[in-house]
Amino acid sequence: MDTHAAPRRSGAVTAPRQLILDLGHRPALGREDFLVGSANAEAVGWIDRYPEWPSYGLAIVGPAGCGKSHLAHVFASRAAATFLGASEFAAENVAAGAAYVIEDAGTDERRMFHFLNAVREHGAHVLLTAREAPARWTVALPDLKSRLAALPVVRISEPDDAMREAVLVKLFADRQLDVAPDVIAYLLSRMDRSFEAMRRLVAQADAESLAHARAVTVPLVKDLLYDGGN
Repeated sequence: MDTHAAPRRSGAVTAPRQLILDLGHRPALGREDFLVGSANAEAVGWIDRYPEWPSYGLAIVGPAGCGKSHLAHVFASRAAATFLGASEFAAENVAAGAAYVIEDAGTDERRMFHFLNAVREHGAHVLLTAREAPARWTVALPDLKSRLAALPVVRISEPDDAMREAVLVKLFADRQLDVAPDVIAYLLSRMDRSFEAMRRLVAQADAESLAHARAVTVPLVKDLLYDGGN
């Protein structure tokens, strides 16, 4: 059952505290839902150019919550790519012309080295996401270090003010929260600039709204900012 399916009421409601079942929410992950700005335009351009890449692989890097996973899903949809966990990528399973996404490279360096070789040899492609460029990863195997250092890297930077506003609006909309412009303006002028801080604040606002049957207003987000450490 989707606890976020019903439209939220815009007015404040007085009610006893509710028991919240934290079933999560499902953010919009389609290409049409991805917000493009100066912080991520280069990364979006690479995804849109696939499969016309100059290399068999690409690394998208950036801070937590900046949209790396969203772009990875956009790429997966465009390229019919398979997501592989740290224990799932194996050289013998690479198919000719296939595409793969790795968001957690893990620590098995030889497995990664042979996997990247197989991707290149079979005309396949791989998208890596991480907080730091692969060339900066702590890698002991010289051959793997060389492979990783040769991969093209595109960075998603911290958002500018226009992007921050758009991201906040989208994060609230993903949770079906009806938020007035004064709430967005208040947050933009007072909260941390990072994507991760915005994601965390919106999640807290959602939980508080449900728990106390409160509309997401300036007083509510003010309480969260100054009591929650944002």
